Amino acid sequence: MTKSGKIEKPNILFILADDMGWGDVSYHGSHIRTPNIDRLAATGIELDQHYVCPMCTPTRTCLLTGRHPGRFGRHATVPSNAPVLPDGYETLASSFRNAGYETGLFGKWHLGSSPEYGPNQFGFNTAYGSLAGGVDPYNHRYKSGPFSVTWHRNGELVEERGHVTDLIAQEAIQWIEAQTGPWFCYVPFTAVHTPIKAPQHWIDRYSDRRYDPDDNKDRSFKTYAAYASQMDHAIGQLVETLARICQRENTIIIFSSDNGAIPAGPLHDTDKYPGRHEEMPRLGSNLPLRGQKSQLYEGGIRTPSLINWPFHLQPGKCFHPLHITDWMPTLTNLIGYTPNSDPQWDGQDIWPLLTGDITVPEERSIFWNFRGSSFGMRMGNWKLIYEEGQTPEETQLFHIGSDPFETTNITSKQTDRVHRMLEHIANERKRDNSSKR
Repeated sequence: MTKSGKIEKPNILFILADDMGWGDVSYHGSHIRTPNIDRLAATGIELDQHYVCPMCTPTRTCLLTGRHPGRFGRHATVPSNAPVLPDGYETLASSFRNAGYETGLFGKWHLGSSPEYGPNQFGFNTAYGSLAGGVDPYNHRYKSGPFSVTWHRNGELVEERGHVTDLIAQEAIQWIEAQTGPWFCYVPFTAVHTPIKAPQHWIDRYSDRRYDPDDNKDRSFKTYAAYASQMDHAIGQLVETLARICQRENTIIIFSSDNGAIPAGPLHDTDKYPGRHEEMPRLGSNLPLRGQKSQLYEGGIRTPSLINWPFHLQPGKCFHPLHITDWMPTLTNLIGYTPNSDPQWDGQDIWPLLTGDITVPEERSIFWNFRGSSFGMRMGNWKLIYEEGQTPEETQLFHIGSDPFETTNITSKQTDRVHRMLEHIANERKRDNSSKR
């Protein structure tokens, strides 16, 4: 700690939920009980407009590189089992390691599902969890196919018993307790991604009432809610561990979700995973936002997010548009580290916004490339959604400041603005594929 009281190398705990929607936390009015996330939001800074990508791999690419996923090729803009990052690419984890940090990942990777492209090759000294995407919570299998067996410890495939949420939390806690210097711990839970399964004692906590008049939907929502509450409890265990080892005030906690929720889980989707599954006709919520996972509406790309650092960041709410690419430039600058080569970041250092040193930031643009065919652009309060092949008149333009729920397409009233934003999208697309492996 410096004479000014600033911690030169704070620990970083980055927690990423999977498919948790805007309306899936109780501090946003949900019936789902998330007291630990709520507490972190109440005592930290709630990030009201924290943007991610519409699906998992793209968001994880953004976080670990500070860049938009299309820079690494079209396959990085969709869920990908193929490797995303070029060999030797300096990630957020690599930067922390170069700065003298221990680095650990506990949970879902999904940036290359073969062990030779796993997290240990991209800056993580310790890695545990799923190399691929979401897994069955009990048998830990990914979708049937060449990457179904995916549960690993440091690149070695392992067979273990236990619920995936409990295993991830236990492994992360043991690792944190063993550290003697600064550390970066990335905990990308597989909850609440399908398949949806929760221990019965968590489901029983929602037996107090009916949440849907349809029996099947009521059962489904209670299981989903239990799955979310179990993850919230695991987050509480992580926070309690920090307090127990006297590292809470030395640790920055960041929480977000990789994309919006899906409202239902049809059986034809979960049947892709080995094991027995049930239809889940009611799952998560992004309300009052429009849209869901795999869409560029707000409900697909704006998720519950917060940052918490006791005695260093004052509790409050940040209403400025932020993007998950911002965390790599922000955190590396915070610890005084400069990457070995030009990182070509798309993100910005948002620390002055979080501390209040800057209250009126310059207007910024945020770009989305989804599937290489769907594109979004946020410029100030304006947001444009464009599908490949559309004419300017067929695009969708919203003013998020006055229409946050995207109810009114005003493309026909803002033709000049639409053309300017399409030019910005075209310029951004020219930068895509620049770091394709």
